[in-house]
Formats: sequence, structure tokens, C-alpha cells
Amino acid sequence: MRDRFDGVQVFVEAVEAGGFTKAADRLSLSPSAVGKAIARLEERLGVRLFQRTTRTQSLTEDGQQYYERCVRAIEELRAGESLLESGRREVAGKLRVSLPVLFGRYCVAPILRAYARQHPKLELELSFNDRQVDMIADGFDLAVRNGTLGNGTSLRARRLVSQRKVLCTAPAYLAAHGQPHSLADLRDRDTLVYWRNDYALPWRLPDMSGNIVEVPVISRLRFDDLEAIADAAIEGMGLAWLPYWLISNHIRAGNLVELWPDRPSATIESYAVWPAAQHLPLRSRLAIDALASELPKRFE
Repeated sequence: MRDRFDGVQVFVEAVEAGGFTKAADRLSLSPSAVGKAIARLEERLGVRLFQRTTRTQSLTEDGQQYYERCVRAIEELRAGESLLESGRREVAGKLRVSLPVLFGRYCVAPILRAYARQHPKLELELSFNDRQVDMIADGFDLAVRNGTLGNGTSLRARRLVSQRKVLCTAPAYLAAHGQPHSLADLRDRDTLVYWRNDYALPWRLPDMSGNIVEVPVISRLRFDDLEAIADAAIEGMGLAWLPYWLISNHIRAGNLVELWPDRPSATIESYAVWPAAQHLPLRSRLAIDALASELPKRFE
């Protein structure tokens, strides 16, 4: 009976990782070992699962049908394991989480570290990166993402918290250049913009009526790190649009001034996301619960 399941996990990993080499990394095997395991599975089944070229492997029609059945079977096994795990209420195993760099380091990681301290059998891996990872290909169980998620069906999500973003600058900059009162006034001010992939993210600011408007910004000063933008703003180099949690201490200390505090502020939603195809084990579900409970307290 055991021989009938040999190679199935390797096959599923190869499909979800997008190739034999990535599957080998995730399974701690050599690429040749992955290839041999799948070849043995194909021989036993009497069908070709992958169409191979020198650079890629793509599923055949038989391979796609077999993969869909394998995934359903694995989901049933995961559901059974989760049921047993929930009965024990013991958190164990590996939890790999992808986090945005600053929000992850300052807001999310402290909560997950406390969660790991509560559960000594949990293996916690945190990866900090502002790019959106491919959760299945890169082997992540959970991610925290900021902003719009899109309409894809490959992920499930739970809203965690809203981050308020504010327009700010140093008192010295205001003294030298004057207080801007409208969006049109920003054209004559230096702006410090977040720049990624050769693209400056637009600002979402209130107009004179309090309506939130998306404002394209052009600047000679561009950064791909929010903390570096805050530093430049404190030095009086221009206006910045930043999460309030990142600069609140500087505002209280008088290093920065919030502009237009009486107008509505734009917010960015933060979500916990996970692959839709995966049954959530207890360690993931309780981690999401901890984030949903504790993150809003940091924004009160």
C-alpha cells in the first residue's frame, strides 16, 4: 500500500513550486532525486504527468487530472490532522510567514514572537520583504500584506487593521516654505516619494472638501524605504506621506508636524493572507487570531 503513494508528495510539490528544481529546494532533495521520484510515479501509473523541455516542466492533461485528485486527497488528510490538532489544542510544526519590512518588523513581528513564546513546539520562520511573494512557489504558509489585494482566487484573506497615513514635514521646512493649504500648493513644494520598480506610488490626500483624492507625485528625491523618507523629512528636505505609527514619536517630539490634521486621512488596510488550496492548520489559525486581536491595539 505504501508504494502506491510513493512520489505523490514530490509530484504535488513540483506542480505547486513550478518546477523540479524549486520543489527540490522545498523538499531538501536534489533535482535529480525529484526527477527520479516522478519518473517512478509515471511508470507505475502508466502515463506521462509532465511535458518536459530542457528548461521547463508543464503538466499534461493526465497530469492535471491526477494533480486535482491528489490535492483533494491531501486536503482531506490535512483536515483530519487539523481536527486532531484542534482536539489537542497544541500548536506545533513549522510556520513560514512573509512580512513587509518595516510594518513587519515594528508591528507584526513582536506579536508573532510572543505567539512563539507561548507555544514552545512551534517552529517560526519570518521573512521580511516588501515584494509580494508567490506564497505557493516560495513555500509560505501565511503572509501579511498592505493595500489592495486584487480579485484573484488563489488566496484567502482576513482583514487585520487599518493604517492611517498622514502628510507631514519638519517645522524648519514649514518656516522656510510656508504652509500648503490645498493640493495645488503641493506643486511648489519638495516631496519625498516612495519609489519601487521605477514607479512612484501616488499619494491619497484630502482636498479642501475633505474628499480623498489620488495625487500623482513627481520628485527628485525618491526612496524605496519608508524609514529613509522619514529621516529625510526630519532633516527638512520636503513633505512626506507616511504611516502615522511610523512617525508618531517624531510628531510628539516636535521633529515633524502633521499637516491638515483636521481633514480626513487616507487609510491602508492590512490583511493576513494564505493559499486558498491549503486547509489552515491550528498553528496558522491561531497566529491569524493573535494578529487580528493584538494589531489594532497598537493603533489605538
